[in-house]
Amino acid sequence: MTQTKDFGFGTQIRKSPYFDATVRWGATGFSVYNHMYIPRDFGDPVQNFWNLINDAILCDVAVERQVEITGPDAARFVQMLTPRDLSKMAVGQCKYILITNAEGGILNDPILLRLAENHFWISLADSDILLWAQGVAVHSGMDVQIREPDVSPLQLQGPKSGEVMRAMFGDSIMDLRYYWLREVDLDGIPLIVSRTGWSSELGYELFLQDGSRGDELWEKIMAAGKPFGLKPGHTSSIRRIEGGMLSYHADADINTNPYELGLGRLVNLEIEADFIGKDALRRIKAEGPSRRQVGLVIEGAPLTGPNTTFWPVTQGGNVVGKVTSAIHSPRLEQNIALAMLSAASAQIGAKVEVTTPAGSVQATIVEQPFYDPKKTLAAA
Repeated sequence: MTQTKDFGFGTQIRKSPYFDATVRWGATGFSVYNHMYIPRDFGDPVQNFWNLINDAILCDVAVERQVEITGPDAARFVQMLTPRDLSKMAVGQCKYILITNAEGGILNDPILLRLAENHFWISLADSDILLWAQGVAVHSGMDVQIREPDVSPLQLQGPKSGEVMRAMFGDSIMDLRYYWLREVDLDGIPLIVSRTGWSSELGYELFLQDGSRGDELWEKIMAAGKPFGLKPGHTSSIRRIEGGMLSYHADADINTNPYELGLGRLVNLEIEADFIGKDALRRIKAEGPSRRQVGLVIEGAPLTGPNTTFWPVTQGGNVVGKVTSAIHSPRLEQNIALAMLSAASAQIGAKVEVTTPAGSVQATIVEQPFYDPKKTLAAA
């Protein structure tokens, strides 16, 4: 986007509590996500990747807005929004969920946090779930309150992120388990901290609960992280594609169902709850999905950046799908991609052709995630 410090389209695009700090620390480009600016350029994206996987980076992800659901029927209402079984979700636990519509299409793939028995946050990918949830509530007959609270997360990600957290919060923070949360404060700054993040690396999210303290929080974290090589950064397309992590609107949208993505584990058709999309998902499972997400290794020269359009995929001269996310991985020394192909064509080891802006190139269908498929780094 713009390469000056005069960022802006007007007040309709919101700035995060960390916006000024990110510019001060070198952000030179932003994109828009959930009607907010998100830093997408701190210089070389390859160096950002190495900073992430070797040390640690701090990312402004305040664009991950929270939909807060409270009230006596909060748990029952949240279960109506998602096909994932939440019956055993404990207070203090986080879960990756899908939010589906009546046709089984995915509206969002957020992290759900349970702060108390009747207090939930839905930490969003890029779509207007606040409006969806409020609309669903109107005729639900359930006693719930739904709002967007003053909550703005940062992501501290990378193998040294735990040491940075220890420097700020002491040894006790090291007991925080993968996909669990804890309420803490940093010199009086109110936070919820979770062992989550969009990087497939060891990482934490720090949810600021007072937007007026954003600049102060950013500086405190950067100061604590200096001895460990912490750098300001942005969410890494390289690492998230290596890890097979979805980007909503790219790899999934309202017309994508969980079975196409191989996410049937997030759908429980046996639970008593009549969640939205249950009948459609039961039918899709019985019939089998018509498309499947696969990994591709694309031949040719290293890609110079991510794809900005969907690239057609052909086999035997026929279009069989599209590349949704592609990047060059300097670690794997390969061009890697996520693609959505017809189920009949999605055979591991098969060859296809990808039409890139530079021309047609060969690719091979492979298993994904491409790196650390069991998430051993993130769950360490």
